[in-house]
Amino acid sequence: MKTNMMYAAGDVRVEDVPVPHVQQPTDSVLRVVASCICGTDLHPYHNMESHDHGEAMGHEVLGRIEELGEDVTGFEKGDLVVVPFFYADNTCPHCREGWTTSCVNGGFMNGGQAEYVHIPQAQGSMFKLPDEIEDDSPLIPSLLTLSDVYGTGYHAAVMGGVNENTTVTVIGDGAVGLLAVLAAKKRGAQRIILMGRHKVRTDLGVEFGATDVVPERGEEGIAKVRELTNGEGTHVVLECVGLMPAFEMSAGVVRSGGVISRVGAPQYEDAPVGAGSFFGRNITLTGGPAPTRAYMDELLPDILDGTLNPGRVFDVTVGLDDVPEGYRAMDNREALKVLIRP
Repeated sequence: MKTNMMYAAGDVRVEDVPVPHVQQPTDSVLRVVASCICGTDLHPYHNMESHDHGEAMGHEVLGRIEELGEDVTGFEKGDLVVVPFFYADNTCPHCREGWTTSCVNGGFMNGGQAEYVHIPQAQGSMFKLPDEIEDDSPLIPSLLTLSDVYGTGYHAAVMGGVNENTTVTVIGDGAVGLLAVLAAKKRGAQRIILMGRHKVRTDLGVEFGATDVVPERGEEGIAKVRELTNGEGTHVVLECVGLMPAFEMSAGVVRSGGVISRVGAPQYEDAPVGAGSFFGRNITLTGGPAPTRAYMDELLPDILDGTLNPGRVFDVTVGLDDVPEGYRAMDNREALKVLIRP
């Protein structure tokens, strides 16, 4: 089968490898119907050190069951399922409380940018989709967002406590940021300020529910958000980038007593949280890797009935042979998010 491998920063190759098979009774194997390139895939695309063995890429996947381990029940070969970016048994103490990304038997998915993919902990990870959905259904892109980006944007809003009484700033106009806008709107926010400078993307953000767009960055961007909020800042900031400048802008635009909810994977270890920045203003810092499996039941109905269409974040579609070009397009901001159809 064909699969996408990364060997070093900028070195992405499509290679032929053996088709995976069930290794443990808790495994399954899927024929991939759709996968994609994530913004977090660009971190190794920029920084991976060269090595000989290559790394299988892709942690967002939707597919049909090809093979089932003997301990996996309630599914049949041919079922269409979506899998979260972090596999989990869904039975451990953390999973039972909704924190599937802390599963004691879990781990990060990989290898989804391929024709077939191996799924560990399949019983707890796979989420069955309705039987009537065909592989070419126009719902496929939106259903795939349940694996990561929509669930991650929704997690940001949940952890931030977004509701009809909160004003919200979303930092970042990537796919997660735009779907954080959609999530904030779904949870009732009336004022949503989107900080992003790419007009095609922020225009989509406005369609998703953003009431204001601030293209400025740094101190200029902070001043603009403050101006829009009578100098107070917003109750909630959804930080969807993961870089230090985004964290600093979050601290600048959140109001006293407010919440910063981070879902952009932090590319730093140290950040100011002392008396002059957070403690003195009673700021709450929350967020983390989204337990997207825990949100799937809640988010699915709006997709099935057409109320919401998070799949609009996919603006380029490629086959497996063109995955390296998809990486280049996303890295050059020629694509917002690349859908892969093997």
